[in-house]
Amino acid sequence: MLNRLVRTLTCGAAAAALAGCAVGPNYMRPSAPVAAAYKEQPKGQSEGQSQGQGWRPVQPADLAPRGEWWSVFQDPTLSALEARVAINNQNVVAAEAAYRQAEATVREQRAALFPAIDLGGGATRSGGGRGSSGTVITSGGGSVVTGVTGRSQNTYRASANASWEPDVWGRIRRTIEGARGQAQASEADLAGATLSAQGSLASDYFGLRSTDAQIALLTEVVDGYRRSLQITQNRFNAGVAPHSDVLQAQSQLTSAQGDLTNLANTRAAFEHAIAVLVGETPSSFSLPADPNWKGIVPQIPAGLPSALLQRRPDIAGAERRAAAASAQIGVQEAAFFPSLTLTGSYGFSATELGSLFDAPASVWSFGGSLAQTLFDAGATRARVREARAAYDQAVAEYRQTVLAAFQDVEDQLAAQRVLAEEQAYRAQSADAAQAAATMVLNQYKAGQVDYTSVVTAQATALNARRTLVQSTASRQTTAVSLVQALGGGWTAPF
Repeated sequence: MLNRLVRTLTCGAAAAALAGCAVGPNYMRPSAPVAAAYKEQPKGQSEGQSQGQGWRPVQPADLAPRGEWWSVFQDPTLSALEARVAINNQNVVAAEAAYRQAEATVREQRAALFPAIDLGGGATRSGGGRGSSGTVITSGGGSVVTGVTGRSQNTYRASANASWEPDVWGRIRRTIEGARGQAQASEADLAGATLSAQGSLASDYFGLRSTDAQIALLTEVVDGYRRSLQITQNRFNAGVAPHSDVLQAQSQLTSAQGDLTNLANTRAAFEHAIAVLVGETPSSFSLPADPNWKGIVPQIPAGLPSALLQRRPDIAGAERRAAAASAQIGVQEAAFFPSLTLTGSYGFSATELGSLFDAPASVWSFGGSLAQTLFDAGATRARVREARAAYDQAVAEYRQTVLAAFQDVEDQLAAQRVLAEEQAYRAQSADAAQAAATMVLNQYKAGQVDYTSVVTAQATALNARRTLVQSTASRQTTAVSLVQALGGGWTAPF
């Protein structure tokens, strides 16, 4: 009767393993909020786009090609630097190593589906009677055959031993599912680290070029202030201007020189940051100044599709962590059911080492065991509840990530629109301020106004021109942020 029960359980376990049943829920991608359209998207989209045509639930597609999104800025130096990020940036290298580690974990867990086989061998010598006994043992196991030599006996053995735990309830398969989900999340983290490093490089590069433009502007202004100082000094020497005019001109010149020195420090900081992003030490890296830099701001297309968000690595990573958390529920629920372990051994033994592998010396064994926890004070049930709560948390974090992604895109679209309008006003303000400064200086030379008016007009013109340069860099940086918010550009080749 007992033998029949063991055979029945063994056959049932094998059938269940072959049938592929697994306890715990089968993962379904959680629903996520989707907007009908971007509120802040550029005007001019078609009627179908404005009604949400082509919008669909978010499904991670972070492996879709992004292309060289930085090429829209038409800057060869930037493109050359970006090509180095994915290879040399150490954060990206670390994320790639973490992904390889996660992939190895998947392979390790998958190995548990197969039997484990080991080889062993040993030799023992022992004695008794009036003489002393001694034993020589080598590592291994298997069946034992004893030979007697006088008062001593020898034992030689060699065997292959196997053990296997059939995945009757799917615990191992759920463990593999969880490891695979974590590996895919790690892959998304790698894509996120790459995109983040590329975006940081572009932002720092535009900051450096904006500083180059401001340095060129201030160098020109300092030369102009020197000429103004010489004019006031000549007028003072001629007795037609007070000494206070000279002091104001000197103050204005040295203030501009101080700003120029500070800009040099700002540029150095940007250059050092770029060096680290491309995997070099700051002392070995340098970028020549480009005083004639004119930042190109790419045109944002109308009617951006929601499918672009599918490339966001953080969305993909959050969804795959939810899948891994779902698998853990099955892993914990499997503890409610008995575990079956099958063992077997085949080997040889002989009284003489030379005849160890002869056919008559072969021995074998086969067995199985069942184990079931009868009482653990509710620990297994608590672990299942813990796994379900962890899954609910992962789902909530996934949905929050999607909401934050929509917010990020809306913020960057709004910033793009506002900064474009602002830059147009800044350009008009800079032109007017520069014309006013020239006019007031001519009036001062003619003795029509005092030097305070000149200082005020020139300071206004300088601030307006610097603000215009900074506005261009801000629009470029915002375009980079929009690229990152959309997961790597605003084209959807998938």
